[in-house]
Amino acid sequence: MAVGDGRVSGDAARVSVETPPEGGVRINDRIDRRNYTIRTGGGVSPVPADGDRFRYPTDVTIALSTDHLEFVPTGASFVHGPDNMTEVELFGHEAFPAGTYTVELSGPLKLYAEVPGPFEVENRVDNVLIDLPEPRTVVVGARSHHERPAATVTTTEDPCDVMRAVSTFGTELKTRGSKRSYPTLRGHPPAIEVGGELSIPSGLESPEGNVRLEVPPELEYVLPAAPLSYYLEAPVRQSDTPALVVEGTRHRLDGGDGFERAVERTLKRSFFLDCLVRTEGQRDVMLFEREVLDGTLGVDIETLHGRPPAERLEAYLDVPYGTIEEHLPDWNLTAHVQPSRQGIEAIPFLANDLAVVRTHDGPTPRGDAPEGESETADGCASVVRPPGADSLAQAWVGPGVPIGASKATPQAYRNWMEREPADDEVQVAVVCNDEEMLEEGDTARGAYGSNLNLPFEVTFHDDLDTESLRLVFESDLDYVHYVGHVGEGGFECADGALDIAALEEVGVDIAFLNACRSYEQGYRLIEKGAVASVVTFDEVLDEGALRIGKTMARLLNRGFPLYGALAIARRCSIVGSQYLVVGDGNADIAQPRGLIPWVAEVESVGADEYRVQVTPHLSGSGGMGAQFRPGVGEDPSVFLVPKDLPEVRTTADRLREYLESASFPVFVDGEFVWSSDAAERF
Repeated sequence: MAVGDGRVSGDAARVSVETPPEGGVRINDRIDRRNYTIRTGGGVSPVPADGDRFRYPTDVTIALSTDHLEFVPTGASFVHGPDNMTEVELFGHEAFPAGTYTVELSGPLKLYAEVPGPFEVENRVDNVLIDLPEPRTVVVGARSHHERPAATVTTTEDPCDVMRAVSTFGTELKTRGSKRSYPTLRGHPPAIEVGGELSIPSGLESPEGNVRLEVPPELEYVLPAAPLSYYLEAPVRQSDTPALVVEGTRHRLDGGDGFERAVERTLKRSFFLDCLVRTEGQRDVMLFEREVLDGTLGVDIETLHGRPPAERLEAYLDVPYGTIEEHLPDWNLTAHVQPSRQGIEAIPFLANDLAVVRTHDGPTPRGDAPEGESETADGCASVVRPPGADSLAQAWVGPGVPIGASKATPQAYRNWMEREPADDEVQVAVVCNDEEMLEEGDTARGAYGSNLNLPFEVTFHDDLDTESLRLVFESDLDYVHYVGHVGEGGFECADGALDIAALEEVGVDIAFLNACRSYEQGYRLIEKGAVASVVTFDEVLDEGALRIGKTMARLLNRGFPLYGALAIARRCSIVGSQYLVVGDGNADIAQPRGLIPWVAEVESVGADEYRVQVTPHLSGSGGMGAQFRPGVGEDPSVFLVPKDLPEVRTTADRLREYLESASFPVFVDGEFVWSSDAAERF
């Protein structure tokens, strides 16, 4: 850690701290472009401090002297004392006597503050305030939510070698306890590269423990088992019949529903019950799912807290899946993976998402590829429709143009791995090459940069020629929103067409290509260095495209990742089904107001009575295991996300107060609006 020029750095490639001219400090995640602003009573001079004082790891730790701290933005707020933990609820005010306390906050970064008592804490709509009677030394630690592979394993396509490679995944977990169910305490599995021989970096060999997976030596077994192997830190070994072996006891994984379904259920059960067990101890929050299931599981949650992984797992396997099934969070991702080089190289990133993995043999030609695309960018014009899955999003890894799923590619993940740290603002370009769609361009002008949580630098371009558009795509930009037309030759410009294939590389990370049949150009962007693109595979009506574009602009600006933003935008227009993500669907451009973005549904059910249902989504940096309090209604519980939360009945006055508390998307009696506009109706 170094100090100089007003900046304190921890991991120089990841997190830095600066002192803005207006005072306080701002902690910057330089890779994911996230920040956490801490305002103080005046100017401060932070110095490096020892992060070992906190129970959980930090990327940067500083000490400063102040009598006032104001944290913006905020999520859940906890104060850990010597003997107990207090949650400071929204609109709550708590006073703490003499002693040493740790304040824990969730947001774009995980933040801890060691504060000497006495002091007072107030949790308001826009911030959390800590007031001390006089200036004292406060120690602040922050941890990035961002994780990228720390190493790369080389393997052949031989299933036995792939088993060895997958067996390294669990070595990156930051804890083997139940708190591995928190997304910030799971390290990213090593990347995999297919080569001429197996090569595992030193320190990544999976130790033989009391838990292992046994599967036949076929990729159709190894790949679906990878997320479970990662989460349980269970090495994968060869066997004629698939089984989970716990302290010598074999639990078969080839029951009536098949191997993939058995693996899915084992992963979900282990993860979910870890989420319940982790609530024990100092962090005794009111988790809704635990409150509902207490006394019905047949296992003692309190006793399991702190027990070894194998002992917990044995107890979990005794819990009938049907007992917990309806209480599980909605699973974020199901990935359909071809057992090939592409599938092998994609599997570490799917395991990191705790995706449900199913294998497929590739597309079956249907003869109904989009007109004008006799050969798509990946060499296959076949349109494929992945089978239905019980998850919010689906990904397709392999040849073909998927309908109803994203097109995930190892190249997109590699591009994400190579993303360079940056200290400047998020760079956004809006290009409108179609005068009939200027309304969408005007909406984008107003939307991007209105998110006060993160500074944007937005440039606007109209009616570009091919050379000017080439310069846009080659520039170092976080996001490009393109409105116009794409023909057989590429992006249509006044002086011809620009084909991304002709570019040596692109500097754009994410692109939204709101044009008919933009799939091939979006795929080319990934080949040339982009992380993700939202594209169309057929004709779209201008009016529908305008609605999708306007909605996507605001959702992305509010912190929704591509998966979530597109899922909501599809509900706003009949042409939404024509859009898909190519690349990494978890990619995003802005930080949400806290850690979790959400959408609400409001329905009038009587005189001064309204039904409200809140649906939190995962953010790009908040994976499975995150939790959320909706802030509407009287229930103080937190919920695992993502899922549709229980309905709440409320009055117009209380509903208006909720809608004015933040900016989020709302469906009011089926009509899509934003909370600020919806508040005016009540």
